[in-house]
Amino acid sequence: MKETPHHPVRPQQKKPSFPISAGLRTYLRRYRRERELPVTYDRLRHFIDSVPLNDHKGRATLWESVFYDSIEMESLQEDLKRVYALIRVDGDLSVMKHLYIDRIDFCAFGNSTPFRIRIVNAYNDNPDYFYIKRGDASRIYGLELEHLLSPNRLNYLTCGNTLVEEHIAGIPGNEFIGRWLGSPEISPIRLAKELVKFNERCFVRLLGDMRSYNFVVVLTPDFEGAQVRIRSMDFDQQSYEGRMNLYRPQFFKDNQPLALFCMKHLRIETAHQYQREEQVLILQRAAIIEERLAQLLDAMSADTLSTVENVHELRVALAEHYGRDAYLGCESMGALVRENLESIRRNVEALLPGRPQRLDGEAEA
Repeated sequence: MKETPHHPVRPQQKKPSFPISAGLRTYLRRYRRERELPVTYDRLRHFIDSVPLNDHKGRATLWESVFYDSIEMESLQEDLKRVYALIRVDGDLSVMKHLYIDRIDFCAFGNSTPFRIRIVNAYNDNPDYFYIKRGDASRIYGLELEHLLSPNRLNYLTCGNTLVEEHIAGIPGNEFIGRWLGSPEISPIRLAKELVKFNERCFVRLLGDMRSYNFVVVLTPDFEGAQVRIRSMDFDQQSYEGRMNLYRPQFFKDNQPLALFCMKHLRIETAHQYQREEQVLILQRAAIIEERLAQLLDAMSADTLSTVENVHELRVALAEHYGRDAYLGCESMGALVRENLESIRRNVEALLPGRPQRLDGEAEA
């Protein structure tokens, strides 16, 4: 996140939805992501009325609250509680009796046109949310790569063409930029370091469209100021675009204040240090779940997640970026993600004691 975003980028078009393949379905079943669910996306689509939903300040949102037939609503609420129990406590309803479904919202904006379920604890009025969406292979690969290769764990389930996701809490990136970026309560160096590491995580695993409203900032109070974690919350643009910089959050116009913030507070040498630290962490996570990651990338490499033109455009750019012609033989987005992991492995190994080092820090092809 150190370079100036001279030419801000934006996705070229709305990404199509890709079906869940047999290979991906096998993976999901093996790791208990595919489960029988009492509520599907298609069932929720049968609402009979809706009203616009405003935020707590009375401003219009992209959401609307939906309503169902009274007979259907009674059984739907119980079934939604079962879905929540599955993603939170593996289906144990005995600890969920005091919860109730407060509201069901629908958003027609975006690729996944999701339903958002607001569930409330009757004892203390504490709310939580979860989402039910159309199943899309791109998004599922994005969720799983986030779960495996980032510091964040994710709970989600699939059932046929239905995808259920937990809520990812945090301050939306656009709100953080407007209200928190200059806060004295946040260490500039900690924030800049996390921005660099977040940028690298997205780039290595090819997660695109991380504009400011597609990620959240999580602040954790500490005895020497708040710790900062940036989390992706939108995975629709996993491995679709052909332009390499669409996988680098620093180059989006919305994120320009963050890129300039990093330039102000970090030396280029320090930014490279933090980038390398994140590469090492990614490799360590990959080593722990080596077999599982290999199965995921095998399924991903066999799937169509983009156009042939996008794959070929991206492989040329990545081959030049990493200085490795191996990219030019890749015919899928999954193969490019695998090659990115191999590239950072070579880069890290090249800097180990006893190995020859290149001045630019990149490994030989």
